[in-house]
Amino acid sequence: MNRRKAIRRILLAGGAGIAGFAGYKWYDLKKTPDIGYLDRHKDLIAVLAETIIPATDTPGAREAGVQDFIVVMVRDCATVKEQNQFIDGLKDVDSSAYSHYKRPFVRCTEEQRVAILTHFEKEATVFSAGVAAKVQNMLLGRPFFTLLKEYTTQGYCTSELGATRGLVYLPIPGKYQGCIDLLPGQRAWATK
Repeated sequence: MNRRKAIRRILLAGGAGIAGFAGYKWYDLKKTPDIGYLDRHKDLIAVLAETIIPATDTPGAREAGVQDFIVVMVRDCATVKEQNQFIDGLKDVDSSAYSHYKRPFVRCTEEQRVAILTHFEKEATVFSAGVAAKVQNMLLGRPFFTLLKEYTTQGYCTSELGATRGLVYLPIPGKYQGCIDLLPGQRAWATK
């Protein structure tokens, strides 16, 4: 066998492998998502949200009921690709917790939870800007951690507890002031 034939066969084998993986990934993202998985794992979603917005002197994400908001957003508003990304991400979080700490994510300590979510955040920000990020979002949908973080903050800031006790809320703010300086230690406004 000469060198050209060997190189050609190597390139064909590599191309076939890449095409096979791309086809599998495409099928995996286009399949009908198991939406029931979200309802069965609300505790996991609640703990993930609580890890992002923990309870301090203000209520946390779990107390604000963010897990219900996240389930509704994924089920009713996300694309099929993003639904599959989110459900696969939940499975990956539990798998990562088992492989590193030999327990499910909900039974991990706070430090272990933060370490796991930090890993997923780094994984989600590989292509955080530019053309590569746009192509990734178009083909694969937004990454799991991006969806989780966005829905958690949205759900918390629009919940009654988050808007009234986590943020400053004044239902009748008075006259319009275009720019108001925050006092030292003052929380952000819930209304714009």
